[in-house]
Amino acid sequence: MHFTSETHFDEHLVEREFTLGDFSGILWMPPVASSSAPVPLILMGQPGGIGMRRMRPRLAARARSAAGQGFASICIELPGAGDRAPLPGAEQARADLVRALSAGERPSEDVIDRLILPLVEQAVPEWQTTLDEALALPQIGDRVGFSGGVIAIGVRLAATDARIAAAGLFAGSYVPRIIMAEARRVTIPLHVLLQWDDEGNDRSVALELFDAFGSTEKTLQANMGGHTGVPSFAGEDAARFFARHLGSIAD
Repeated sequence: MHFTSETHFDEHLVEREFTLGDFSGILWMPPVASSSAPVPLILMGQPGGIGMRRMRPRLAARARSAAGQGFASICIELPGAGDRAPLPGAEQARADLVRALSAGERPSEDVIDRLILPLVEQAVPEWQTTLDEALALPQIGDRVGFSGGVIAIGVRLAATDARIAAAGLFAGSYVPRIIMAEARRVTIPLHVLLQWDDEGNDRSVALELFDAFGSTEKTLQANMGGHTGVPSFAGEDAARFFARHLGSIAD
């Protein structure tokens, strides 16, 4: 992990950009973090295809909120996003998805697989490499959570990496059938956010995925409204979820 810049904000939050292999990312460290008092870490997921730079204001706002609880946060540029090379076949898969939706049809499993699985198969190892490097920093403790999307990435991480202790997932993207099967192996505490009228989400699949999770502690928070209509209190509820399972500055 090679740090390329460091910015200090008034609230003493430290933002550090980094590169790691072929991708880049941003680490936010709260003022309470130190080698003698390492803090929990939140892996901040984001929508696929938008890019970390365009998402930066929202990511930074989430990081400040997490810092208020005493958490560090980290995000990475997803494969095929920002300045990264497009994923092979992604453009055609996205065109096939749009064509199906425009015709009022449900996208086929083949289209969803071609669109989502290459992203998952590249992003998850990159997240794990990022986690290896972040956990080597003396200010970062061993309590790790995943927050956000793409939900298929979060599911695979939760199913395959024992370092993820809790996950707050956003049900806002399509889910391949293989990811649905992997969800049965997820046993960590979960908080799943669903916008009931999300125009880009198949609600029935989101409910099927929630039912498939093997976790004994899982919460589904469903709110009325579209994809961008998430109420402010939903973020507050997610913050309380992570405080319960990762600890907080009050501990």
